[in-house]
Amino acid sequence: MTAPGYSVFGTAIGDCGIAWSERGVVAVQLPEGSEEKTRARLTARLPHATESTPPEEIQRAIDGIVSLMDGKRTDLTGVELDYEGVPDFHHRVYEFIRTIPAGKTLTYGDIANILGMPGGAQAVGQAMGRNPVPIIVPCHRVLAAGGKDGGFSARGGVATKRRMLVIEGALADEPTLF
Repeated sequence: MTAPGYSVFGTAIGDCGIAWSERGVVAVQLPEGSEEKTRARLTARLPHATESTPPEEIQRAIDGIVSLMDGKRTDLTGVELDYEGVPDFHHRVYEFIRTIPAGKTLTYGDIANILGMPGGAQAVGQAMGRNPVPIIVPCHRVLAAGGKDGGFSARGGVATKRRMLVIEGALADEPTLF
């Protein structure tokens, strides 16, 4: 990797941001309504990062995110992440979540059981709410019991989660009144 930095880039769901360290991606910021708001949210989380041209490996991650949000099957499991400061349990959850392919979903309870923590759905949900790298760690693919939406901490909440799942083909696009 290279020197720490960040970049804001356009996707089908709006302007996203990405920040990196020498070890890998440290943050992905989902759209905040405008490029300026996305940048402000990202720099509030990482005040020492400077906006710069993404190094090659980060540009590949950006290209993958853009492609995925364009509805193309894209594998982001090769993107290097910097988990410094992330609790061990969250790290385990995030690494497992990365194996859920686009177009598929699991529940919080499914993941807790797979990780050997029966009854740990709430702990998995808490890890999802603190996910520093959404899309690369596709927390939108994790649903509540019975396949219900559950929560989503990004701007737009569950509507953003559903939109991402529709783009990936995990949910049918539901007609609206407008």
